[in-house]
Amino acid sequence: MLQKPRRLLALLLLSALALCLAGCGSGSSGGGSGSGAEDIRLLVWAPSEDQAQASGEWLQTCCNNFAALHPEWNITFNYGVADEATSASTVAYDPEDSADVFMYANDNITVLTDAKALAKIGGKYADEIKSFTSQALVDSVSLDGYLYGVPYTTNTWFMYYDKSFFTEEDVKSLEAMLAKGRVAFPFTNSWYLPAFYVANGCTLFGNNNQEELGVDFGGENAAEVTDYLIDLAANPNFVIDNDGAGMAGLRDGSIHAIFTGSWDAPSIKEILGDNMGAVAPPCFDLNGEEKQMMAYAGSKAIGVNAHSEHMVAAVELAIYLGSAEAQKLHYELRSTIPSNTELLTHEDITADPVVIAQNDTFDRTSILQPTVSAMGNCWTPVQNMGESIRNGTTTHANAAEQTEGMNAAMNSNGIS
Repeated sequence: MLQKPRRLLALLLLSALALCLAGCGSGSSGGGSGSGAEDIRLLVWAPSEDQAQASGEWLQTCCNNFAALHPEWNITFNYGVADEATSASTVAYDPEDSADVFMYANDNITVLTDAKALAKIGGKYADEIKSFTSQALVDSVSLDGYLYGVPYTTNTWFMYYDKSFFTEEDVKSLEAMLAKGRVAFPFTNSWYLPAFYVANGCTLFGNNNQEELGVDFGGENAAEVTDYLIDLAANPNFVIDNDGAGMAGLRDGSIHAIFTGSWDAPSIKEILGDNMGAVAPPCFDLNGEEKQMMAYAGSKAIGVNAHSEHMVAAVELAIYLGSAEAQKLHYELRSTIPSNTELLTHEDITADPVVIAQNDTFDRTSILQPTVSAMGNCWTPVQNMGESIRNGTTTHANAAEQTEGMNAAMNSNGIS
């Protein structure tokens, strides 16, 4: 019986926030009166690592700092564990009983907006976020002219290599590397394999979330890539990275380069020490032409529940968790690569090769991973292509036919 008034109040607050009317406070000013602070409660979800004592309790520290900046509110924080990959489905299933503020991966944005679970952020709040965020990252959490979160790190993959084995010139070319040493790549992982197809002009929803354009992973461009991949998989110096084979080979010295993301940096640093190199994905030679591998990229962001009873405080907390101060602490405690444009001018951060590699990949050698619902139809067909090449069922003789089959499956609701 109490849910309808609560939902109406939340919608009224959300509308006021999206328009950013004069009654909303700024990210730094207080709105309290002489009668004392307002008692509020905020439920905040984040990965367990962000709350663990062993990794410095980043979340609790930031929330306490935020509370100190806002004496107009007497905030009681409650914490829950939900990582960026799984939080969206939980919030979308039951928004009214989910966190006020949570972290999510931007490829889940439509799951949340379809469920009307994400607050729109407009007006001066959006202007504040844009002041410390690159346009590409803003785009990663934008729909219909509104922001749906505060990006705090880029999310992509790149290449790590052994500097004692490969030179800086070697790692610009996949062919140069394969002529010299062994390279592991997640060939059957559909987050990685499209890098070759996109490099040759293949597109997904116009590479701009235009769902009506569909996927173009067919035709001569795509067939040429499939032919290339058949030969690549047969190269004795190319290793299909499955079940940790690449990391194990890096450790025993049988592999000299692998493709993964910043989450594996501590393990690779432990293996290679000062010989750890990190760079954007290399180019490859396709029928005599140099093509640049193009990784999928996105962001991780702090979202605000559209049903929060304390909308202004929730939005201001989200902005604080994405601020330079909070991102710097995140980097120091957990090596989370910052995206704040101010921080990316700091010498102690820009000297980190992993920071350089991730941001160079995001800026130069990636496309934003589509967030449209139809993207869900694309994962299995690409995985099947990688597996069929590995298993020898896709050959030069049937490459064009198999490629067209992959393209058809990516453009359908059924998987063939």
